[in-house]
Amino acid sequence: MEIIYILLGMLLFGGFLLLYMYRQAFEDRVLKQEIRLKDFPASFGTVRIFFISDIHKRIISDSIINEVKGKPDLVIIGGDLAEKGVSLERISANLEKLKTVGPVFFVWGNNDYEFNSHELDSLLYHSGVKVLDNTAVKFESEAGDILYLLGIDDFGLGKSRLDLAVRDAEEEGFRILVSHNPAIANSLKSEDEISLLLSGHTHGGQIRIFGFGPYELGGIKKKNGTTVLTSNGYGTTGVPFRLGAKAETHLITLAPELNPAD
Repeated sequence: MEIIYILLGMLLFGGFLLLYMYRQAFEDRVLKQEIRLKDFPASFGTVRIFFISDIHKRIISDSIINEVKGKPDLVIIGGDLAEKGVSLERISANLEKLKTVGPVFFVWGNNDYEFNSHELDSLLYHSGVKVLDNTAVKFESEAGDILYLLGIDDFGLGKSRLDLAVRDAEEEGFRILVSHNPAIANSLKSEDEISLLLSGHTHGGQIRIFGFGPYELGGIKKKNGTTVLTSNGYGTTGVPFRLGAKAETHLITLAPELNPAD
């Protein structure tokens, strides 16, 4: 009889744990993060970015869209918008939602190539989404300061050409790099002049046991002189569960570094 109670207890615990992990996987969180950088051009004031990565099979919730609508200057999809088995209609619906928030930019992730890449590329083009595939986009303030948004194709699949993106940013200016895979940070050189890197891919380890996982938990840190933001991502891969690495999106405010006297 005692064994039966033990087994029932284990089944109940397992059921509650799976439910908890499922709920963490389908969190609708917008992390509001301010990043101050010493070389950010003051003439831009602040620049706000809505960053979402690793959507995979999820449908972006209306609550997230309503929370950020009208706030960001740019929307950036950090790769893995799609994966094998996701319908083109679902991807299109997610893009239409994001377009209501602001102008949308996209970099390719490894799982995007599981989908028909020609179909996805066509959808992005006809949706008015700017694909940053080893290229850069230039923004200029009224004072003439330059900000570049660089994006590279997937690093893990060997498709990234950071040299081409850097070459495309031909003038002096503040540089933001978007790479699905944060491992590109190990390849950055001082002459690349990348001030900020936005990435995803790792899912924060997705399932962390006693705080340990196959990847670091998402967050912001400095690496090789570059500020690196790695997102836990919005969706999941493999199984629809998370533990210790909740799903997340980001509303990032970029601003100049404060002087000690401020």
